[in-house]
Amino acid sequence: MHDLLKPTLLCYYLCLLVQLGAVGIGFAQTSPNSAIVREMLIFPIQAQHVHASSLVSLPNGDFLAAWFQGSGERTADDVRIMGARLKKGEKSWSEPFLMADTPNLPDCNPVLFLNSQGKLFLVWIAVQANRWEQSLLRFRTATDYLKSGAPVWDWQDNILLKPDDRFATEVAARFKQLPHPTAGWAEYAQSYDSMIIEASKDPRKRSIGWMTRIKPMLQENGRIILPLYSDGYNMGLMAISDNDGTTWRPSLPLVGRGPIQPALARKRNGTLVAYLRDSGDNPGRVQVSESKDKGESWTAATKTDIPNTASVEMLVLTDGKWAFLGNDIDDGRHRLSLYLSDDEGKTWKRKIRLEDHPPGKGGYSYPSLIQTPDGLLHMTYSYHPENNRKSIKYVVVDPTRISL
Repeated sequence: MHDLLKPTLLCYYLCLLVQLGAVGIGFAQTSPNSAIVREMLIFPIQAQHVHASSLVSLPNGDFLAAWFQGSGERTADDVRIMGARLKKGEKSWSEPFLMADTPNLPDCNPVLFLNSQGKLFLVWIAVQANRWEQSLLRFRTATDYLKSGAPVWDWQDNILLKPDDRFATEVAARFKQLPHPTAGWAEYAQSYDSMIIEASKDPRKRSIGWMTRIKPMLQENGRIILPLYSDGYNMGLMAISDNDGTTWRPSLPLVGRGPIQPALARKRNGTLVAYLRDSGDNPGRVQVSESKDKGESWTAATKTDIPNTASVEMLVLTDGKWAFLGNDIDDGRHRLSLYLSDDEGKTWKRKIRLEDHPPGKGGYSYPSLIQTPDGLLHMTYSYHPENNRKSIKYVVVDPTRISL
């Protein structure tokens, strides 16, 4: 071979390896950020819409991820729940497999978790009438899930919630505690608050349309608190189970002007804290609410200083620090950041960017965040560099390497 050709061929093969790593088929991408110890795409970039992933660590060391996939979202009836498995010690994810598919309805927003007995739950929504407000909560469970491929589901049912008249009373009371709105209202327009208060009196509306997005909190007494939200009411709610997920009941609503998709943390004094995506008036900021009765009722949501319009996720780490993962911008989804707090959310002194692109250059959102016994943080999120180029990204971070 002519010596002049060797550098060219070497460059070609190096570029090829980088491309293979970028589509996640065995080569983990490297990162200039030392806190990121591993990152890869779960499956190659493709044209179908993929979004809203969830991640769970299994007892044998495997990881199981789920997301929804199809030709759209709520208006596309081919949308189904897909999944993949990263076996312990392996460097690439399995081929995707089907996790759930309700005939003739879009299936969206999967959530994976293990209850206190080690039973695997998949909870998601089937979107009736192609409207978020008509979504129906569904779940599957499995005890045989450690083998290759999809879990062997042994039970499936719906989660039916029936908020009673206390729902309407709570909505009205909490709105009175909010500051007077300063944007979006006009003399001849019916106020937002009054419309929501009136809608809360309708038992049909408040019994349907509650949607999943973020993993539940499992408390030491066995209680499961599953965060939900409604696009109809533009607020949050918790589904609570005191028998390991056999039956569920609603909490009182988490009321505010646009607090949706709650992510949960617990303070050392037992107070529960919800950080919420801001779907209300400008400026977009992460909203926060607290519960002092184990999730039964929640304070009116108020805004923090963290910019937000797209997504949030929370986790209390084994060393007591809090982690916040979300879009800390108020104009898109082109940036995704991980924050750490050592004072239970009063301040967030440590931060890294997982994705940081110019405005309008891609969308990186709807993360899922867990921690393994070795202290590492594992996360998945929607990876949309372009409208017709999409995947789910998997990233591992060492929180001890996140500096001030």
